[in-house]
Amino acid sequence: MTSRQGPLNGVRVLDLTSVVMGPFATQILGDLGAEVIKVEPPQGDSLRGVGPWRNIGMGPLYLQNNRNKASVVLDLKTDDGQAALHELIGSVDVLISNIRPDAMRRLGLTNEAIRALNPSIITCNAVGYGSGGPLSGKAVYDDLMQAASGVAGLFGAVDGRPRYAPVNIGDRVSGLYIVIAVEAALFERARNGGAGQDIEVPMFETMAQFVLSDHMGGAAFVPALGDMGYPRLLSSHRGPYPTADGHLTVVVYTNPQWARFLELVGDPDLMVRDQRFADQRTRTIHADEVGQYLETCFVGRTTAEWLDLLARIDVPASPVNSIEDLLTDEHLNQVGFFTEYDHPTEGRIKTTRFPVEFSRTPATDFSPPSALGADTARIQPAPSGVS
Repeated sequence: MTSRQGPLNGVRVLDLTSVVMGPFATQILGDLGAEVIKVEPPQGDSLRGVGPWRNIGMGPLYLQNNRNKASVVLDLKTDDGQAALHELIGSVDVLISNIRPDAMRRLGLTNEAIRALNPSIITCNAVGYGSGGPLSGKAVYDDLMQAASGVAGLFGAVDGRPRYAPVNIGDRVSGLYIVIAVEAALFERARNGGAGQDIEVPMFETMAQFVLSDHMGGAAFVPALGDMGYPRLLSSHRGPYPTADGHLTVVVYTNPQWARFLELVGDPDLMVRDQRFADQRTRTIHADEVGQYLETCFVGRTTAEWLDLLARIDVPASPVNSIEDLLTDEHLNQVGFFTEYDHPTEGRIKTTRFPVEFSRTPATDFSPPSALGADTARIQPAPSGVS
């Protein structure tokens, strides 16, 4: 693996995660310069099985979530595999796992046992539900967390049909919390004598906080001052709004923005004439009526015409991109968001760069996702139980 140069240069991470949440987190750490050693079972991370692919086990989801990592195959059901893992544990700063707690205990990988091998290690256990609750230890996936945390129900509150967001939002949000927690623990360790600690990141609690930060509503007060939910986000008329040739997203938010917008559409006295539009408080209360008004405003011109007019009066607006549109987006291409590279086994690959800019220690994305077990011999000499 090429020498690291990001802000986490010198940090060594042992990655016992699979699917999306954990690998997304460890890829971020790798992009930031950490050396990430991904331990996979002989059959590999199950995400390798999601195609299409040129070679089985190297599909797009795996490729997009596992760069900047070494792949080491260990059979943890064997004594030799466990011995090899113990050697790795002794050499790293951080161990991240989303193996269920009962399975970790069966493998002898309790936090206490891990700390006996490496007193300064930071362990991070990504779980479905936090310890101590009645659901602790249950298996979860993103769909379950979208349902349990209220995300799917919010769609139902808008239009009567609960459904899932078409992106792994629970995995991605929880993955970001893993990164935040690990970096905070590394900072604390550096300040306070080098002692490690144990972290637990529960998906359910993480997503519940994420959702309720917007939708606590009147329940934020004791006793409650009204219903839960943020009316603007729950309005079925929030947009996007139809134009002459498509759809447009526009957020007319502040009073000055509304004044300029109403002048543009030829209705300059609406905020005086109709108290529902008078200020942000009343517009939030009457979010449905405000959305219905906006739906009538844009049908007479094309999306491009509206984008030009709204830019002139400094009202935020955006076209409604498809995922295909993102590949040709002018801004993304001008800032070098997409990267192409030659993978040693998979040919030409397109991916996205780490989106955050650092002035002195830039994030790096120079190590392509490894074929299953490609780095086993280099990272760890392989005894008989290690493939």
